[in-house]
Amino acid sequence: MTPEPPPAPRRSDATRAAILEAARERFAADGYERATIRAIARDAGIDPSMVMRYYGNKEGLFAAASEIDLRLPALGAMPGRHIGAVLVSHFLDRWEHDETLTAMLRVGVTNDTGAERMAEVFRGQLLPIAAGVCPVQEEVPRRAALAASQILGMALARYVLRIQPAVDMTREEVIAWLAPTVQRYLTAAAP
Repeated sequence: MTPEPPPAPRRSDATRAAILEAARERFAADGYERATIRAIARDAGIDPSMVMRYYGNKEGLFAAASEIDLRLPALGAMPGRHIGAVLVSHFLDRWEHDETLTAMLRVGVTNDTGAERMAEVFRGQLLPIAAGVCPVQEEVPRRAALAASQILGMALARYVLRIQPAVDMTREEVIAWLAPTVQRYLTAAAP
């Protein structure tokens, strides 16, 4: 017996996908304040009432458009001394191949709602990583925040502000400079 083909996507799924793609692009280009439901609907080729139907308001749309899975690697079986390098390498891959993440960083530096959304993403996904490797569990939130500061700081300098020489550094150079600091923040004894 041959397997049945997967069901065709429902029209509402295609509409939602078009709205989210248009929203991500519009939020990245215009920022949160200047992006409008009307412009996003126009970009998606639909009536603005459809955006409201699916997402309720601009805040709901932004929350959905900024759902980001950082796809952090499982670090459990990895030797502890490689954690910083693996995380920095992973984030370089994400920043270089995921415009959504870069777009949300741009919004985050210009808007309180965007900043809180980026903080939620990093807090929700980096805290479990830190909890798995941190030598003192009470320090997990602080250490995760310190690691995020290094990762987000480099992303801001390299991909948003495009500060030289951060832009021209090779991948290997970024890892060599950043990984030991991220490693120390997550696994070393407190100063």
